[in-house]
Amino acid sequence: MRLTEQQCAKIRSIVELFAGKGTSIFVFGSRIDNARRGGDVDLLIETDCRLDLLRTSRIRFQLEEDLHLPFDVIAVTRETELTPFQTIARSSAYPLP
Repeated sequence: MRLTEQQCAKIRSIVELFAGKGTSIFVFGSRIDNARRGGDVDLLIETDCRLDLLRTSRIRFQLEEDLHLPFDVIAVTRETELTPFQTIARSSAYPLP
């Protein structure tokens, strides 16, 4: 995974600030391929409570502001059926260390 320990810690801190403790954070897409370069950071966030679009946008903004990287953030509720795209993302995702 092409994220440093410091970047992972910062991501976890920001996500938990807006989404709460106990949030599961997964990385998918190009950042999990060590042979690639660049690209945005794709995150899938699983919570017990639904995150509205405003809160998800705030998470993305704060991540980009603090880490100076582009982010895509998908927020899902644990008990909700995933869309086909979310299912594909979740099946290829790795838990944030």
